[in-house]
Amino acid sequence: MKIMILLVVVMMLPIYAGGQEIYRWIDEKGTTHFADDFNLVPEKYRHQIQKRRPSLPPDTPAKPTEPTEQTKVAPERKDLLGRGEEWWRAKMKEWTDKLQAAQKNYELAQENLKQKEKELAEPKIRPDSVKRKLKAEIKELEEKVKERERERDEAKNMVEKVLPKEAEDYQADPAWLKPKE
Repeated sequence: MKIMILLVVVMMLPIYAGGQEIYRWIDEKGTTHFADDFNLVPEKYRHQIQKRRPSLPPDTPAKPTEPTEQTKVAPERKDLLGRGEEWWRAKMKEWTDKLQAAQKNYELAQENLKQKEKELAEPKIRPDSVKRKLKAEIKELEEKVKERERERDEAKNMVEKVLPKEAEDYQADPAWLKPKE
């Protein structure tokens, strides 16, 4: 009797496994990952997962079915590395957000520099030690402005040149780089 139960269970396993979903996602490096448990998908990639059911083994006859209007779905477009619209939009949003933050940081650093320069230029009688301290602060702020400018320029270059060029090289739809309306 135990052998009979074991035999039934073993015969049912392929049916159960065939119903299992497989989750597919692509990380920021372009590496494709697969998992059969949704909880194994890292949270930051769950928005882009693609669910698939395993295909039947080659010797299993498939039921011929006629696709209906409801089941006909256009395949999602991908670039040469298998990345779709969501990946490109997320990448562009990441760099656009970096550009906005870098622009704000640059403007703030510039404003702080102008305030210190104005403070130094005020016609107050100050000891030399205070003037030296202000000059040192100004020099430090000038370096900060240059660093913020480099960050802004890097983000601007990514948004305006690098990502559009990568999209072209990997044959991604250029519209994927524009915000959805």
